Amino acid sequence: MRFFSAIPVVSVFGVLALSGGCGASDSGSNGGAAGASAGQGGAVSQAGSLTADAGHTAQGGNATAGSAGSPSAGSSNAGSSGAADDAGAAGAIEAPCSTRVSYGDALDTALHAEAVDNFYGTVSWDGVCTDEGASSYALLSNGMKRYFKGLGQCVVAVDQTCAASDVCKTRISYGAAWQNAANHPAQFDNVTGRVFWDGACENGTTSSVATLSNGWAPHFDGVDACALSFSYTQCGGLYTNPVIASDCPDPGVLRDGSKYLLSCTSGGAANAFAIRTSTDLVHWSKTGSIFPSASKPTWATGDFWAPEIHHVGAHYVAYFTARNSDGKLSIGAATATAAGGPYKDLGQPLVHDATLGMIDATEFASADGTPYLAWKEDGNAVGKHTPIYGQALSADGTKLLGTRQTLISNDLPWEGGVVEGPWIVQHSGTYFLFYSGASYADASYAVGVARSQSPLGPYEKAGPPILKTNAAWVGPGHCSVIDTPAGESYMVYHAWQAGHVHTPGDGRLTLVDAVHWGDWPSVPEAPSVHARPMP
Repeated sequence: MRFFSAIPVVSVFGVLALSGGCGASDSGSNGGAAGASAGQGGAVSQAGSLTADAGHTAQGGNATAGSAGSPSAGSSNAGSSGAADDAGAAGAIEAPCSTRVSYGDALDTALHAEAVDNFYGTVSWDGVCTDEGASSYALLSNGMKRYFKGLGQCVVAVDQTCAASDVCKTRISYGAAWQNAANHPAQFDNVTGRVFWDGACENGTTSSVATLSNGWAPHFDGVDACALSFSYTQCGGLYTNPVIASDCPDPGVLRDGSKYLLSCTSGGAANAFAIRTSTDLVHWSKTGSIFPSASKPTWATGDFWAPEIHHVGAHYVAYFTARNSDGKLSIGAATATAAGGPYKDLGQPLVHDATLGMIDATEFASADGTPYLAWKEDGNAVGKHTPIYGQALSADGTKLLGTRQTLISNDLPWEGGVVEGPWIVQHSGTYFLFYSGASYADASYAVGVARSQSPLGPYEKAGPPILKTNAAWVGPGHCSVIDTPAGESYMVYHAWQAGHVHTPGDGRLTLVDAVHWGDWPSVPEAPSVHARPMP
């Protein structure tokens, strides 16, 4: 990766991410400091800095924001390559500090085409977003301006390679119309962690309000007056959905150590269930298949759906749906000693019924480590209800034990004729069953959740869906919920892009959004349509 000295230029962006050198300060009000994230390398920008490919994410190094109100806070060593530090191990040369600055989706690419800049030394942003005409800009500490389309639209992620702290923090800066409290003179708040907003401004008679992902609801004088800028420090960069921009329905995700594996419905493809890997839930690469064409199960004739890889006992088990030789959809299982395979099928279905299809299997464990399987009875195919069942598994996850129990069924109006795609996690001693309801092929499809104190129920539903169609994404559903090494939860799911729903050539793309835990889990401001800090 090449780095360049900071040379002042003008550019327009809606979201800005900064990665920078050491020594930037992080000033605070009400908690955290503004943070920023960075993008991955790419072409040299007109600023003379190295920027990332225009993709769904900008990811990079570590950077911190400067003090509020001081445009030059966290002074920049732009142009400095960094000095060798002879402290530490004898003969070791310490790498120079650098800053990666990532810009979000409101960037005016006519003025600055690249989504990321990489700088030697420390570069920071104080969180001040200045309106100019119909645009707004962020002034970086090295004198560079980055312009964003619209008023008050600056979003910046700053990541420095030698920052004093790697804790992700957010600075929320409020526009001039913000109704700040008398005891809150600062025009910003600093918060530890990731806080974001997807741009919805709700109007009253003479004021407007924005609801943030952490539940805050800042009010503004005037209608359509919501103006908020976000600076992210040490959050790893920015990303925008989709994270997989091709057809990948029913994504099943496993975290295996420091990496993630994802597989999705493959239908009649020659190689069944492509395996993708990632280190960040955003950048995915194909690394193989659960079933290459020569090793498909002999009992399965087609319709390879909804795979999930789970670590069960001393090995890995891939659960999946396929059509049995008798014509019924059935649930299979295959085992491997490594998450990436190779996988060996059991030789016959794990779950089969001669009268009804059985699909959408998922594995989960109880507090004592006992594995369980949950799956859907495909009653909607014959005009019946679609119960989701649960049953204990053997320690190696390849045999059903005991008696199956009905966990939930489609009994709420929004669910229509279907509940499916279960995913069960345990959080703070409670089992949460995420599921999808209604028709996958239109805007009615959505994600609901139920909870229980026991793995096999009874489960109580939250009621309305927690994730549903918006202006950009249609029919979100069939999710996995994954915890990162940092202990944060994310939902990986599919959705149709608006205007491309279930017609020839359309596909269900893969999206990622944060899950917040309260009495019930929520997926705030999702499906997301703007740049957000990296998971």
